[in-house]
Amino acid sequence: MKISLYAFLACVILVSCKTKKNGPEKNYVSIASIISGQVAAVDTSLYSIKRLDIIDSSRTDTAFIHREQFRTLARDFLELPDIADRKYRDGFREETRFDDMMNTVVITYLPINPSNSVIQREEVLISPNPAGDKIKSIIVDYLLNNRDSIVQKRMLWQVDRSFQVTTMKQIAGQAETIRTTKVVWNEPEENQ
Repeated sequence: MKISLYAFLACVILVSCKTKKNGPEKNYVSIASIISGQVAAVDTSLYSIKRLDIIDSSRTDTAFIHREQFRTLARDFLELPDIADRKYRDGFREETRFDDMMNTVVITYLPINPSNSVIQREEVLISPNPAGDKIKSIIVDYLLNNRDSIVQKRMLWQVDRSFQVTTMKQIAGQAETIRTTKVVWNEPEENQ
């Protein structure tokens, strides 16, 4: 009886020491889940979807696209590593602040070691409301640095409205190219 009591107490002490050492578990906002839900909602919606391509800020092409193409255009967001996932979250730190001017809570995720991460920054902008907070926007800065090229993406997802990806590509020995793709499905005309 005494042996089992001592064994039980030893287990409790080991577990409590391990819990204190690791600290509280991080609970990050899963951007991947939000974007997947948005894509699924557009797949079943009746919105007309418009694509705008701006190439080197000199030329703009606009076209309406089929619903089946939406997921392909959203691929840059859908293929991002989910930093809320256990295998990524220890590589990021979270900062939260309130912006009085915009009446918005801004949650920022930054990599602990930026040179080892393609995600350089993720921000989630939340509109606080007693009836329920609402995510307004998601901003992602992405950087892929290879031996012969650098690809930087500035990505913005306006929840329930639109998304935009600006890709800056620098290949060794060539001029930098900048391309912006904006996809709109539920945005007022004056914002397009």
